[in-house]
Amino acid sequence: MDHEAEVAGIGVGSGPGGEEVPAVVLRARGEFLPIFVTPDQARSIRGALAGEQFDRPLTHDLLVEMVTEFGGAVDSVRIDDIAEGTFYGKLTAERYVDGEPDRFVFDARPSDAIAIAARLECPIHVSDEVVDAAGQPPESIDVDGGAEDPDDRPTGSDPRDRDPERSGSDPDDDFRYR
Repeated sequence: MDHEAEVAGIGVGSGPGGEEVPAVVLRARGEFLPIFVTPDQARSIRGALAGEQFDRPLTHDLLVEMVTEFGGAVDSVRIDDIAEGTFYGKLTAERYVDGEPDRFVFDARPSDAIAIAARLECPIHVSDEVVDAAGQPPESIDVDGGAEDPDDRPTGSDPRDRDPERSGSDPDDDFRYR
């Protein structure tokens, strides 16, 4: 079964060398789902959530504009699998030809799919299997810490030696939010 998810925030933790490792955090089925992303992907998602307009289109903006200009629409994003700590996603789009819908499903990195969904405000769905494997209880991640200044929010612990798109399912992982 799929559950609708929302972006709870963009977090950062400390990588193995002390560097910041960003994660987009989804809220689904009452749990948080951190997905490690690159700094550029984090900026793209954060900008879309804030409604920021850039002087030049970012890659995700360009893709959205192209799909729209060619008569298509992105209907939804799905994060439907996790294997060896790597999340897998799909983007569902459609276009109308002679009044009839043509539906397309594209394999996508979850970070790219989420960045596009944030721009279009289309639904994000997460499967039970993914939430079961990588979901964390709400008390393990402080998203709504009440701090107005992001730098006043709590600093997280080491997210271990993870690559971008890797699971944040270790219960010891915490993040600070921007």
